[in-house]
Amino acid sequence: MTAVATVTEVAVVASPPHIVWDWNGTLLHDIDAVITATNASFAELGFAPITLETYRDMYVVPVPKFYERLMGRLPTEDEWLVMDETFHRHYWAAAEDAGLAEGARQLLHDWQADGLTQSLLSLAPHDKLVPLVRAHGIDRHFLRVDGRVGPSHTSKAGHLVRHLAALDGTGVTAERTVLIGDAVDDALAAAHVGARAVLYTGGSHSRSSLESAGVPVVDTLAEAVRTARELSE
Repeated sequence: MTAVATVTEVAVVASPPHIVWDWNGTLLHDIDAVITATNASFAELGFAPITLETYRDMYVVPVPKFYERLMGRLPTEDEWLVMDETFHRHYWAAAEDAGLAEGARQLLHDWQADGLTQSLLSLAPHDKLVPLVRAHGIDRHFLRVDGRVGPSHTSKAGHLVRHLAALDGTGVTAERTVLIGDAVDDALAAAHVGARAVLYTGGSHSRSSLESAGVPVVDTLAEAVRTARELSE
């Protein structure tokens, strides 16, 4: 008699998808405040103002590289300090009047109502970010809200590494995470940790610039969430 080995198939259940939301230019529709603050910082050094179209075509992170594109050279250390201080002073004065992007509040509610998790990650200063998120009444939708602690001329990759590490134990994994943002840097950060990204055209980059990242590009946050679901299937 020949023994027949039997194999029991064990179904592997993937962990639920998780969204990491960007804040500036994504959930917060603050592009007008950004342009106002950018032009104020340029005026400090005698440079001409720029248009929204130029901003979106030229914007890159880290920010000194963006200034280099516009000025034709990197700002000096003294110039950077002046421009950075001026930008933030004007930006935060204007940001208080910025509203959430169209549909953002309902999308956050619906994702959570479906039993799914989300968090918020921004390069905005943490001490400024948290009160503003709370003022919009959406902080309850997030497992975690992380702003920047430290220099402003940084990229998001390392920030995302720390953010996901802090979510350890919540069931969130990088491979089941989709970062929704408005900048090429968001896509680079997601790739750095093995996550996926969806980029939204309502913020800092032009569509053509976003498409260079090689990830899905959408025109509304509703499309972004639908795409995040599809990427997680």
